[in-house]
Amino acid sequence: MKQINKTIGVSAVLGSALFSVAALAQTAAPAAAPTPEFTGKVAAYSEYEYRGISQTSEKPALQLNLDYANASGFYLGTFVSNIKWLKDAAKASGFSTSAQLEVDLYSGFKTEIAKDVTLDVGVLAYIYPSSGSFSPKPNTTEIYAGVTSGAFNVKYSHAVTNTFGNPNSKGSGFIEANWTQEIAPKLTANAQLARQVIKNGGVFSYTVYKAGLTYDLGDGWSAIGYFKGTNAKKGAYEFLNKDWSKSRLVIGVSKSF
Repeated sequence: MKQINKTIGVSAVLGSALFSVAALAQTAAPAAAPTPEFTGKVAAYSEYEYRGISQTSEKPALQLNLDYANASGFYLGTFVSNIKWLKDAAKASGFSTSAQLEVDLYSGFKTEIAKDVTLDVGVLAYIYPSSGSFSPKPNTTEIYAGVTSGAFNVKYSHAVTNTFGNPNSKGSGFIEANWTQEIAPKLTANAQLARQVIKNGGVFSYTVYKAGLTYDLGDGWSAIGYFKGTNAKKGAYEFLNKDWSKSRLVIGVSKSF
């Protein structure tokens, strides 16, 4: 069974387009309400890691994001990726599974609570189809709240179910501090310091850190590279002679649409 907590940490894009304004009898008609916005992204990475822990056992990942947002601040979306940790965890435990996919569903609300300060609250469900052979099941639901000001973001995610197959782990939490800043034309630096706490599973709690760069290639394309590491206890996340928590470089490319 999985002994880790996973978050995309996931945020939706808010934006709108205004309709044209027509003039009637020298009086400008009011602009129509901003239209909802649908966005998406496809990406390929050298591996899928989440909160510092490999989800694909160091193998490549293909991912899809689809998002909807409207002018009120409401958003919802989905994230889909191949995974391998469930198959490896099952094999290490003496059984088998066909679960090789993660489907995340999320919804929330963003609003400006002060000048240049945005509050983001929502709920995120991690779903693993064909994972019924696990007990507890790895499916997990979290609620979250985050605040962003300029280049800085802090966010807390709280599990309202068992956490990714960890028994008696309802109430686990993930707190993160993020920094994102354009440091040169088309080049953005980012960093994260975070702590994952698994309730009633102290050996599986750990700190995660990341630092990397994203380069805008134009036409919606981006190149990504970052270093991730954790201080997870030796052996806590080791399955089939692979340590999912060890430090390594992750690279990828994405296309937004």
